[in-house]
Amino acid sequence: MSQFPVYGEIDGPIVMIGFGSIGRGTLPLIERHFTFDRSRFVVIDPDDRDRAILERHGIRFIHQAVTRDRYRHLLEPLLTAGDGRGFCVNLSVDTSSLDIMRLCRELGTLSIDTVVEPWPGFYFDRSAGPEARTNNALRATVREEKARHPGGTTAVSCCGANPGMVSWFVKQALVNLANDTGRGGAQPAADDQVGWATLMRDLGVKGIHIAERDTQRAKHPKPINTFVNTWSVEGFLSEGMQPAELGWGTHERWLPENGRLQTIGSKAGAYLLQPGANTRVRSWCPTPGPQYGFLVTHNESISIADYFTLRDGDRVAYRPTCHYAYHPADDAVLSLHELFGRGGERQDSIHILGEDEIIDGIDELGVLLYGHERNAYWYGSQLSIDETRDLAPYQNATGLQVTSAVLAGMVWALENPHAGIVEADEMDYQRCLEVQRPYLGPVTGHYTDWTPLDGRPGLFPEDIDPTDPWQFRNVLVH
Repeated sequence: MSQFPVYGEIDGPIVMIGFGSIGRGTLPLIERHFTFDRSRFVVIDPDDRDRAILERHGIRFIHQAVTRDRYRHLLEPLLTAGDGRGFCVNLSVDTSSLDIMRLCRELGTLSIDTVVEPWPGFYFDRSAGPEARTNNALRATVREEKARHPGGTTAVSCCGANPGMVSWFVKQALVNLANDTGRGGAQPAADDQVGWATLMRDLGVKGIHIAERDTQRAKHPKPINTFVNTWSVEGFLSEGMQPAELGWGTHERWLPENGRLQTIGSKAGAYLLQPGANTRVRSWCPTPGPQYGFLVTHNESISIADYFTLRDGDRVAYRPTCHYAYHPADDAVLSLHELFGRGGERQDSIHILGEDEIIDGIDELGVLLYGHERNAYWYGSQLSIDETRDLAPYQNATGLQVTSAVLAGMVWALENPHAGIVEADEMDYQRCLEVQRPYLGPVTGHYTDWTPLDGRPGLFPEDIDPTDPWQFRNVLVH
């Protein structure tokens, strides 16, 4: 981009909670695309390893944790300093997204986060049953808050790459599929949930994989007893140790013996009695073709399935299956093998690969819509580390896909300041992608004839359903 468009003014304070890999990458995008009072921009984090970046940018830093006992005392004076409407950018772990949303609504402050994060203890609470530790349970608390308090100051929930950007990709992929199959025409309005769900059903889509392949390679091999990743290790392990979870489609005929249908909230999904980071599924991305991915729980697995649900009274008439199929960077795969070999005990050291440590590779992140008359269609971003270095500082390709979605969500919130609590599925996908797309590298669509039944059964008998390639029975690696 030869020059950076300024999308609006943040006329109140900006409070960024968390300055890890995503916070570092979001900072320069805020500086490029908004006007604001730098004296009222503050970053809060219990780790001060990157304080020098903030000093270089002239941003105030508070070296402190945001805790259950002190979050109001800490945040309220910062979010109300001076005139104008503040903006809380929550990019942290171990802070309650819901409590911070509530505080921001009370103060009339805009807010955004990338995940429904709980206070510490939720993910590894041995006294809680598996369903109580799912992302669906966390999402239900936010959806209940939305139902109790419709409207109000905008709070954008779960707006990173995924959840977030991939919900916008789903709608664009549906429009592309409709046009390519001769069923194009006027697309549903941005807020027409029934219209979008009807379009998906009429196109014959049975489900969606959030299909990702991260091929970024480090200069130096992963050391033993170190968990290496291209984004937050704490975030990955928290979600990876939750039960594997997916939106459960109306076409499904089989649930694994250790599978359970959800009883909380929208009840749009199912979960397995095993961790997502140790659950493999068959999927497809353009660069590798067929691949194994991890069925790690994510908010979008439930929110997309819920959003595209059609009901006939109390009966669910149509719903797509939806889940993550994630092949992380090779070092992260090795780190997971090491971790589970240690009985799930985290390694002594963790490390996030910076942009200067990576030799090459891309993060290929998109949505695979399957089961329709063209079989399967992948649509998404193929952002390389080389292009990332040219586009923005302080981040690798994985990070930029997240931070640019935060930027898009902030723009949408400024332009729609009284929308209350919203998820990415409920936002204007065209406007959000318009803002984000300059940071995504090639954004492309690919059809494939591959199905999870290809090459099966092989040399050994398998428990498959040959009558429908896209049954979860065939996708899950048993």
